[in-house]
Amino acid sequence: MAPPSGDNNVVVSSANVKLERLLSMKGGKGEASYANNSQAQAKHARSMLHLLKETLDGVELSSSPDTPFVVADLGCSSGSNTIFIVNVIIEHITKRYEASGYSEVPEFSAFFADLPSNDFNTLFQLLPPLANQDVGSMEECLASTGHRSFYVAGVPGSFYRRLFPAKSIDVFYSAFSLHWLSQVPESVVEKSSTAYNKGKIYIQGANKITANEYKKQFQTDLAGFLKARSKEMRKGGSMFIALLGRTSEDPADQGGAGLLFGTHFQDAWNDLVQEGLITSEKRDDFNIPVYAPSLQDFKQVVEANGSFSIKKLEVFQGGSPLVVSRPDDAVEVGKALANSCRSVSGVLVDAHIGDKLSDQLFLRVANRAANKAAEILENLQFYHIVVSLSLI
Repeated sequence: MAPPSGDNNVVVSSANVKLERLLSMKGGKGEASYANNSQAQAKHARSMLHLLKETLDGVELSSSPDTPFVVADLGCSSGSNTIFIVNVIIEHITKRYEASGYSEVPEFSAFFADLPSNDFNTLFQLLPPLANQDVGSMEECLASTGHRSFYVAGVPGSFYRRLFPAKSIDVFYSAFSLHWLSQVPESVVEKSSTAYNKGKIYIQGANKITANEYKKQFQTDLAGFLKARSKEMRKGGSMFIALLGRTSEDPADQGGAGLLFGTHFQDAWNDLVQEGLITSEKRDDFNIPVYAPSLQDFKQVVEANGSFSIKKLEVFQGGSPLVVSRPDDAVEVGKALANSCRSVSGVLVDAHIGDKLSDQLFLRVANRAANKAAEILENLQFYHIVVSLSLI
């Protein structure tokens, strides 16, 4: 299902649309698309490869070459990052098979999973052709320039529920996705609620009651995620997760996510209100469904679930989400921040206020960020929680 067009004559309220039918990173290959604004995510993922490989070293290898080895990327989005990671996983597992003396290496299957509104078309267009696996060894296939050594399928659906048959997946991988909530907590946008997030579009700086509602929603979602994976994972399987995290114990201090969504982005929404382009109520009806947990937030849910053994749970400094060629160019920095913000939240904004007002909003984000370019480059740092889990 494609995201709404953003036509101002048919504006869809994000508060009234089921989020999983709407949310996606910005598709296509345009300036503000996720495909063209995920270089930082690629850099962060590469910096964690040694941790991913440690997880893969704990996966139990099947002795039957007739059983495919199955990898699933949960929250794959639409850029090339997911293809790179799946290649890394399969190459590493292949080398483990060969080093262990297996005469045959199984075939590999990769599932790319995301919400129905994800731009799977762009992702599939980036996939190289399948290597001819009948002409030589798997090692030769892996070395085949411009080809892939695994079969592919796309899986539309929320990873907070079941997506795969029972005991069918060897490795789950999920990066930069689990901080997205299944929904904005209802009390946060309910005017009569003590958790009503009046005047804000994000948890950053919210009152304690509001912040705790976000936390509860995250932990409820994570519990559903783990319950589903515990059914779908094969015995001996492992899961690697990286998501936005925070070092503060205060849920209202969201760290890098707070700086991205809670400062210039927030101020740009206020600009639209002050200029009479939208009402304050329209602003208050919009909240970003993102929560960066603490280690303790995450650990509590894993332990309560009881299906997984924690092999690693730590905070990893990921760096800035911005990639700029000229750090001294304030205009470029401002545009980079606006594009980064739009690539992950633009679909929701378009649905809430229409694409024309969305253009105006992100123009103001860029202008505000340009005025604070040096400060942004110095302070905008993301921390990630990195998790390695094995099925008990």
